[in-house]
Amino acid sequence: MNTPKKLATPEQAAMQVKSKDTLAWGHVNGKPIDFDKALANRKDELEEIIIFAGCTLPPLPEILAKDPKSETFIYHNVYFSPVDRMFNTQGTQYYLPMNYSDGAHSFGLICSPDITVVQVAPMDDNGFFNYGPQPSYSDIIVKAARQVIVEVNNTMPRVMGATGSCVHISDVDFIIEGTNTPLFGAPAPTTFTEEDKKIASYVVNAMHDGVCLQLGIGELPTLIGQIISNSDLKDLGVHSEMFVEPYIDIFESGKATGKYKTTDPGKMAYTFTIGSPDCYAWLHDNPAAIAYSSDYICSPEIIALNDNMFSVNSCVEIDLFTQVCSESTGYRQISGSGGQLDFIVGTFRSKGGKSLICTPSTFTTKKGELKSRIVPTVSPGGTVTTPRTYVDYVVTENGMVQMRSKSTWQRAEALISIAHPEFHDSLIREADKMGIWRKSNKSDAK
Repeated sequence: MNTPKKLATPEQAAMQVKSKDTLAWGHVNGKPIDFDKALANRKDELEEIIIFAGCTLPPLPEILAKDPKSETFIYHNVYFSPVDRMFNTQGTQYYLPMNYSDGAHSFGLICSPDITVVQVAPMDDNGFFNYGPQPSYSDIIVKAARQVIVEVNNTMPRVMGATGSCVHISDVDFIIEGTNTPLFGAPAPTTFTEEDKKIASYVVNAMHDGVCLQLGIGELPTLIGQIISNSDLKDLGVHSEMFVEPYIDIFESGKATGKYKTTDPGKMAYTFTIGSPDCYAWLHDNPAAIAYSSDYICSPEIIALNDNMFSVNSCVEIDLFTQVCSESTGYRQISGSGGQLDFIVGTFRSKGGKSLICTPSTFTTKKGELKSRIVPTVSPGGTVTTPRTYVDYVVTENGMVQMRSKSTWQRAEALISIAHPEFHDSLIREADKMGIWRKSNKSDAK
């Protein structure tokens, strides 16, 4: 397999980069670490290096730390983590809008990288390097690149996968034996607010046997998973952008059989995870879960093949026209489009599908001010992640309402009914001004 001929030190591999090259990193824990350090040391030798990344996890990239003014490295990111938000605030990176299902088009056709660098698990006996628990768009950027460099991490779990889960040594140009930095982990939350508990109860009560789940990250999905594990629900499926730790509990409690799935029956399908060490260990060589490239998992057409899809997503704010902002606070990018719209569209088209946007009705600012997440219009500069035409159900701690097949005034009325009572009157006044409040339903609010 000519493995020795392809071995290179991080410094030797980094010497392949030329000025004005475009590079692509693996997603989350798939980003290179040793190559990144070696490339950062070449800052003064290079010019205009564009790098595409996704959801940067610790350790912090050396290319950003050593180039705080982006004089050499221009860092583009398709989904912001807290690390990315920090660097974006400092002006050292930029957001690249992209639906998760669109990686093949965005990376393969429009901005094909000169060099792709991905952190991988050790090569198996057949010459394959597994992308670990984050196939994501790795295979897309590997196939689109002029040169491919893999950085081997012995701590990377090898996950069971299908399309887009690994790369063969024959398609690799350089192999770096990395320093085996343990994967960044994010243990599942253990504390929940009263609002979380109320929202989770509405969500689980809307489920029935045989639904196919998509859950996101955070307190609410974790709580939903715990409730499902102790419920009477059965024969659930999983087809999810992210593998979240609650799926382990759901599977081990016997709830996730995947019996009625159309795609990958009997398997929990996903494209990436950010979990605890226990989660990574559970996924290692485990046939219960199967990892695919993001253009498969997040394809609305593939999602819709499964009947009774049940998609749970969150938002930053939703306006009275039911436009959903899930990725920014005003002009400030805080996360990304990810697969939210992909799953909402796919679930919308699934026979018996239900798509839920879940959010506490309020939040408290650093100054202690109570603010409503249900607003008259999306905040100036705010991004509409999900258009109103695809919004199905909205859930707060005050209830669950459906938007599909409702007119603008009916949507406004339904949303106001689940807003915090303190904001009802002001929201009604604004709805009236915007012409989406029926005169017969006008409040006496002044």
